[in-house]
Parts: sequence; structure tokens; C-alpha cells
Amino acid sequence: MKIALDAMGGDCGSAVLIDGAIQAIEQYAKIEVVLIGHEDLLREELARRGKATEPRLSIVHASQAVSMEEEAVESVRRKKDSTIMVGFDLVKKGQAEAMVSAGHSGATMTAAILQLGRLKGISRPSIASFFPTLKEPVLVTDIGGNVDCRPQHLYQFAVMASFCCQLLMNRPAPRVGLLNIGEEPGKGNAAVKEAYDLIKASSLNFIGNVEGRDVYGGDVDVVVCDGFVGNIALKVSEGLAEAMQQMLKAEIKKSWRASLASLFIRPAFDSFRKRVDYAEYGGAPLLGINGTGIICHGTSSAIAIRNAIKEAAKMVEGHVNKAITGHLQQEAGQS
Repeated sequence: MKIALDAMGGDCGSAVLIDGAIQAIEQYAKIEVVLIGHEDLLREELARRGKATEPRLSIVHASQAVSMEEEAVESVRRKKDSTIMVGFDLVKKGQAEAMVSAGHSGATMTAAILQLGRLKGISRPSIASFFPTLKEPVLVTDIGGNVDCRPQHLYQFAVMASFCCQLLMNRPAPRVGLLNIGEEPGKGNAAVKEAYDLIKASSLNFIGNVEGRDVYGGDVDVVVCDGFVGNIALKVSEGLAEAMQQMLKAEIKKSWRASLASLFIRPAFDSFRKRVDYAEYGGAPLLGINGTGIICHGTSSAIAIRNAIKEAAKMVEGHVNKAITGHLQQEAGQS
């Protein structure tokens, strides 16, 4: 299985991205990685790691890259030979099964839609992300792709995330919740109220409205919201996890007794840090495009890139898109 990797995107440089690709092929025998970027630079990096002739690592040249400061739509239209455009073109031509990028998320989504189009029955693709909980991770969507949504869009997000969760995380009937300001059906703005009725009328395992405090309890598998709310929730979660770790370190340093005790419970601290580290979840699936794409955090480590590549392969193997379109066609036929 060939996974295309934007080897010029992200904040940490090509070296980290290539290290992630190498980890992926070393751990997963069925995966090949196509590195997209400046050919000479990438060949130098591979040679430095003794991987210049590695048969499961190939390079496709792209002369341009989209920076984080550029406007998404304009950059994609102007830079036809950018890494993200070239990568999704490989997917379109069947020369790669999926595309992974830690670059500009807006441009990545725009390039995916332009090159691959949308799935039949999907009007707006969404970005999903796994959040840690007291139990198993929860899949939240949308986390930034669509800041203004109509009820039908929220319903489609619910369908896409439900099947993504089912096939990626082996949950036969994912519990779907609609993020709201209260649990009662009559809560929320007009769009959310109508979305509630649409999701409830579907065959999804809809458990109703969920509040922000319910996201981390582990009693829901999929949380649906618009991209404005979802992106704020994501950034608050990342900031809170980091702040909690820093506050805990500061408290430990205040007392020699606490410092001594911390030596004995360090394994628990390490386990907690790993549990809330986005690197363990790989990247954010792009749901609703006619292909497979993963958007990674801009500061992704090699471990995060490795896990994102694995995640992309699982989405392809699980036929997530086929399940989504099949459900939508079935529901349309029954209405």
C-alpha cells in the first residue's frame, strides 16, 4: 500500500517527516511511502540515514510548498506544483492510496476537494480528530473545516464520523452525540435543533445532545459540531493538557518531599503524558473526500507522522468511504 507524504509541510522540517516515514515502513511491512517534495533535498536526507536505496521509500518531485501564512484557496490555485497538489494528484491517478500532510490544513482540505472531489451525497467534507477520554478515545468532527454549517451538514458529519469510528476503532455501533449547551432536545440554536431531528430520524446510534463536560467522560464515541466550535474545543483541550502538565511540575518542585515522591510515580506521569499526546493518535482524517487524506498537527513528531501513515492505511483497508456512501444511499432510498 502506497501512502503519499507531504515531505515539505509542517513546522519541524523534512528531517522529522522522513524519520516518521522510515519508522512507518520499519513497523508496518505492507506500507510503502512516497515522499513528495524537492527531490535533491529529500535524496540527501535519505542518504544521510542510509536509506538512499530503500525500495519502500520513493520520491516524487514537487517544486513548491504552501506556507502556513498563505491563504488556503489562493495558494492552491496559484501553486499547481505544490506538495499537497502533487500528493492528491497521485491519489487521483491511483499511484497512491492516501495522502498525509502536516502542512497548511486549510490548503490541504482545499487541494483534496479540488483534486479528488466529494463523496456522493456529501456537500461538505469535514476534519475529524480523536480526543482522549477516561475510557476510549472519542472522535470529534468538525474541528475547523466548516465554521458555518447547516443542519444537513451536521447530519452528514455524524454519518461520516460514525463509520470512521466504527471501522478504525472497531466499535460496531458508535454512540453519536450532538455537542450542545444542554442535554434537552429543545436546546441550542436553530441549526442544531434541526440537526438533532435529522440525526435522530436516521439509523445511527444517536444518544442525543451532549455537553462539553461529557466529551471526556468516555460515554460517547462520536461528537458532532460545526468547525467553529470544534476548533475551539480542540485548541482548548491541547492548551489544557499542556497547562496541567506544567502546573503539576511546578507544584512538585515546591517541595523536596513531592520531588522525592514523584520518582516513585513517574511511570504514572509518563503514562498520562502519552495518553494526552496528540502524537499517539496520528492525525485528523479528512472525511467526505473521494479518496483518503490525513491532516497532521503542524508540530508533529516523527512518531505522530508514523501513526498518521498507519491511520491512513487503516482507512483504506477499512473501506471507510464505501461505508459512508452506502449508508447515505440506503437512507436516501428509504426517505
